[in-house]
Amino acid sequence: MARRKKSKRRRGPKQCSVINAIEAYAYANLLTEGLAGTSPVGFITGTSDISMKTVSGALVVSGADQLSLQEMITHPGAAFAGMQTNFMANYQNMAVQAIGIGVGFKVAKKLLRRPISNVNRNIMKPLGIGIKL
Repeated sequence: MARRKKSKRRRGPKQCSVINAIEAYAYANLLTEGLAGTSPVGFITGTSDISMKTVSGALVVSGADQLSLQEMITHPGAAFAGMQTNFMANYQNMAVQAIGIGVGFKVAKKLLRRPISNVNRNIMKPLGIGIKL
């Protein structure tokens, strides 16, 4: 008897999840607030005043509580020193918030599983825009 050809697996279209995007933004906000002192949007677009001075042979960084990507590129030494200072001041709070974000989203997804599924099935899928809740 001849072998049958295996049919290829049919995959559904790729969809972007709004809830997962919100969770990712929450983690990004946690990291940028803790390390750079600003939101993710402010980190990418914003500028702050970092001034470097040499006092008694030591580099003193002022204004490093708010950093942006531009400062990381132009003054990497000062920016990383500021990030280190911010991290040491905020690491405990960041750890607690990271646990809270993870647990909160996991519990909310389980509790709201049926309503989310209903919205995805009855509203999002017929629209065919590639987004799900």
